[in-house]
Amino acid sequence: MQSKPHFKIVLFAPEIPGNTGSIGRTCVALNLELLLIKPYGFEIDEKAVRRAGLDYWKFVKIREFESWEDFLIKEKPAREKLLFFENNGEKLHYDAPYSEDCYLLFGGETRGFPYEVEDEYKSNFYKLPMYSEHIRSLNLSNVATTVAYECMRHFV
Repeated sequence: MQSKPHFKIVLFAPEIPGNTGSIGRTCVALNLELLLIKPYGFEIDEKAVRRAGLDYWKFVKIREFESWEDFLIKEKPAREKLLFFENNGEKLHYDAPYSEDCYLLFGGETRGFPYEVEDEYKSNFYKLPMYSEHIRSLNLSNVATTVAYECMRHFV
């Protein structure tokens, strides 16, 4: 068994319970903590979340935050450790400065991150490449899993 990664997956105002459940399942597989920032578009104990996480949901290590400000106050992350992944990022996820103690942040499925967060952290935004004009976005759980494994590849 390899050592436990220390980076965290953070969902900012997730809207779709199935995506949160699937991302939770990835967190269990990689032994990661899942940080959730309210508001949610669903109840965290909703059956759809558990269904997507299957019987692994009970093993997800979750911490919840009331707001972005609550997250910043309690976690006290260094600015360079906050890595945001959004369709409108200017750099590709391959180029993110991954580290063992970084935070991989993903915005809500339809709203993304608030403009003030995007403005404040613009240089920390990354995207996954999409080469077809027929695709507007990728599924959040697929993106989170892809980015988590890319992050881990850098140090495990």
